[in-house]
Amino acid sequence: MRIDLHTHSTASDGTDTPAGLVRNAAAAGLDVVALTDHDTTRGHAEAAAALPAGLTLVTGAELSCRLDGVGLHLLGYLFDPEEPELLHRRELVRDDRVPRARAMVARLRELDVPVTWERVARIAGEGSVGRPHIAEALVELGVVSSVSDAFTPAWLADGGRAHVEKYELDPFTAISLVKAAGGVTVLAHPLAVKRGRTVPEEALAALAAHGLDGIEVDHMDHDDAARTRLRGLAADLGLLVTGSSDYHGSRKTCALGEYTTDPEIYGEITRRASGAFPVPGAGGAPRR
Repeated sequence: MRIDLHTHSTASDGTDTPAGLVRNAAAAGLDVVALTDHDTTRGHAEAAAALPAGLTLVTGAELSCRLDGVGLHLLGYLFDPEEPELLHRRELVRDDRVPRARAMVARLRELDVPVTWERVARIAGEGSVGRPHIAEALVELGVVSSVSDAFTPAWLADGGRAHVEKYELDPFTAISLVKAAGGVTVLAHPLAVKRGRTVPEEALAALAAHGLDGIEVDHMDHDDAARTRLRGLAADLGLLVTGSSDYHGSRKTCALGEYTTDPEIYGEITRRASGAFPVPGAGGAPRR
């Protein structure tokens, strides 16, 4: 089985529609794909309805969190999307995205970058506007050569010249909320140093003690040394190890299925979940 547990669609900051994403996942030879848009489950119904035979959809979301000033992302899988408190917190995060993005555009203009809100809004379309959309605007304007080049201290990285903080969840709270909604939690790309500061090992241990289920190890932003270190930490802390593409369509270079999760780990994730179940192709809405 080929299992990719971290992808994004136009419901947040990917370039494939949810339907297009599952079709592309099947074409890439995947057996299981998770749709984990930022702080939203809005793309799940479309993805499930378009699901090709032979492909299983895992519903989820990537939750924006912050701990001691460090931004981190928590992947929640197979939770009940209608659980009231988790839904409320996701809405708070999403509602802060537009004013934050507008403030970042204003900072860029103060830096003599001729970016406009209209350009960023056009790029975002119906998705939840975020830094990748602003980064793409910088690429269009020739300010940087790629989206990843915009995520530096010179521009949009945490603490960067044009960075503006947004409402984010405390990760301990987020773990509790996902668990209460019957879901499973995996910390995304915990040692992606090129994105900015990362959480220290003692924080990972505290998150594990609080109920974190796993960490994403095989990821495009982890080199071999980081993966070795994370595998050791996972073994010490009793955490599941996952691998995922973090696919964003044409917005990033990583391809669907470039990194995958072991079928035994996937089986354990599904065993631990009670808020929702994987959706087998073809079609149908997620069952709870």
